[in-house]
Amino acid sequence: MLQTCFQINKKDNVITALDDLVPGKVLIYGETSHAEIEALSNVNAGHKIALRDIFAGEDIVKYGVVIGEAIQEIQKGEWVHLQNMKSKYDSRSSKLDIITGAPTDTVYE
Repeated sequence: MLQTCFQINKKDNVITALDDLVPGKVLIYGETSHAEIEALSNVNAGHKIALRDIFAGEDIVKYGVVIGEAIQEIQKGEWVHLQNMKSKYDSRSSKLDIITGAPTDTVYE
């Protein structure tokens, strides 16, 4: 099974899954100097994967711009999402359900 990701900008430290991924080899297209990477877990299409090890507190870069900050160490090939990063622009994003994206800070009565 061919699995693919895309690097938007050479400055990016994350790539975007073009397919639903399973652990294993993933080909990288786009503005990249890397031919492939090893996905460490299942990743849904459209989600990010670390292109290299990213340290806690380090910027997450996509589109050539900072989109967030790692809240813990992220391994190369690991899914990059709400469980290990936070947005620098949207404080509410850290309160969304990791799978559904639904707000977790809303109380329904």
